[in-house]
Amino acid sequence: MKYVQQLLGENEQVVLSSRQSWVVLLRDVLINLVIAVVILGVTFVAYSLAPTQGFLLGLLLLIPAGRFVIEFSHWFSREYIVTNRRVIQVDGVINKNVIDSSLEKVNDVRMTQSVIGRLLNYGDVEILTASELGTNMFRRIGNPIKFKTAMLNEKEKLGFGETPAGAPAPASAPTPTQVPALIASLNAMRQEGLITEEEYQKKKAELLARM
Repeated sequence: MKYVQQLLGENEQVVLSSRQSWVVLLRDVLINLVIAVVILGVTFVAYSLAPTQGFLLGLLLLIPAGRFVIEFSHWFSREYIVTNRRVIQVDGVINKNVIDSSLEKVNDVRMTQSVIGRLLNYGDVEILTASELGTNMFRRIGNPIKFKTAMLNEKEKLGFGETPAGAPAPASAPTPTQVPALIASLNAMRQEGLITEEEYQKKKAELLARM
């Protein structure tokens, strides 16, 4: 989490941090367990025949143990983070890979859960954005409903949140002669991906109602 703190901008705060479900480790755990059992069996037989050779064979148990440590480290280092401004994906134990998407450019969020995923509380979260990346897919993330809800809540706060303390007072209502210029400004923001089509239509309807 210390590395993540270095990525945050001024007044940016972590709202939710998540990882992939423990289910992604299950396959590797079973494989390493089978390897360990086989090594133990061979070591037991070899030790009964030649104790020295059996002891050396027992050192092979370091292989599945080392494999598990590496796999766990990769799992633990992969974080999915929601801040009050963006969604961040951090990956890598030593060499870090960071992908982030501004909440303002998030157009849609899709969540997929299988039957097993619903039982074990994991699923896929697909984030569709207006950026060059286009789509971010977070696979088998733990508690995907909470993650998606946190994203949508923070996105809503960006456009419809309360005015922060110390911020200037909101401007007075626009006059009818100002409405066309404001609609044109909203249209430009929509084309740049700063607001969604739904937000544009809602604000446009509010402005037209003032005429």
